[in-house]
Amino acid sequence: MIDFLYSILVLGIPFSVSLLLASLGEMYNQRAGIFNLGCEGVMSMGAFVGFVIPYFLIRAGVESGIIYVLGIAGSLAAGALLGLFFGVVVITFKAPQGIAGIGLQMFGVGVAGTLFRHFIGGIASVPGIKPMPVPLLSKIPLVGNIFFNHSLIVYLALILVPVSAWVMNRSSWGLRVRACGTAPRAVDSVGISVDRVRYQSLAVGGALAGLAGAYLSLCQVKMFADTLISGRGFIAVALVYFGRWNPWGILWGALLFSVTQVLQLKIQTMGINVPYEFAVMLPYVLVIIVLTFSNKNFQLGPSSLGKAFDRENRL
Repeated sequence: MIDFLYSILVLGIPFSVSLLLASLGEMYNQRAGIFNLGCEGVMSMGAFVGFVIPYFLIRAGVESGIIYVLGIAGSLAAGALLGLFFGVVVITFKAPQGIAGIGLQMFGVGVAGTLFRHFIGGIASVPGIKPMPVPLLSKIPLVGNIFFNHSLIVYLALILVPVSAWVMNRSSWGLRVRACGTAPRAVDSVGISVDRVRYQSLAVGGALAGLAGAYLSLCQVKMFADTLISGRGFIAVALVYFGRWNPWGILWGALLFSVTQVLQLKIQTMGINVPYEFAVMLPYVLVIIVLTFSNKNFQLGPSSLGKAFDRENRL
């Protein structure tokens, strides 16, 4: 039983990283008042760009670790650009955010898949980013392998949780972001551009979603496919609500979902005589149950979430 729980915990943390990064990015969006359902598409583009740069550099004979740095940089840039593109649609042209988000999702997944088939065409892989054990700490029995034997992106994602909490609650920029999501007209009245802050939030959120995709293609599966993201972008949006727009709550939600996901994989490999569809449903059912029973004293999101700001229209 101890070995069973240990194996679930060892896999649970790396499984949660893509969800954690994407959810933190979506939190920045929603805190600023932008509801972005296109996270799936941004993750897909980040996964493709993060994969294709090392892939072609390896084919060109470059073998140093810089290829993965360039891949990660490319995924961050691609995600930020898509975030800004979404901003043009919903901030400048004031399109409905929900519909625009679905369009961004379809655009990102479609473009990434098309470019992959055009430039690569079939199954391809890269060696990927290897784990970086933390000296001394990784040697601690049990605990060391669970927490201190992961790739650099895993450590970065975990560090981003307290950093994001500080940015949102302690920094002047975080105050502006939260104010744009709750009282944008008050922000505008003191001479701060609501549109500029929202664009900044979308760039940050898009970059984190792009990094989440690159983590999947470079650290977990070490390849790219059209179905690589598999709904994680929509789960990330749900985890923002699950975590009540708080980085720590989002972390626990991502860990809960990922540990349950690992559990359902273990159930399928243990030969338990139940339809595999029930095991696949388990993580989603658990999240729904937790959301249902935690709705008491549920904190509503930013009051201007999903609403376009028009300084000329005061109605």
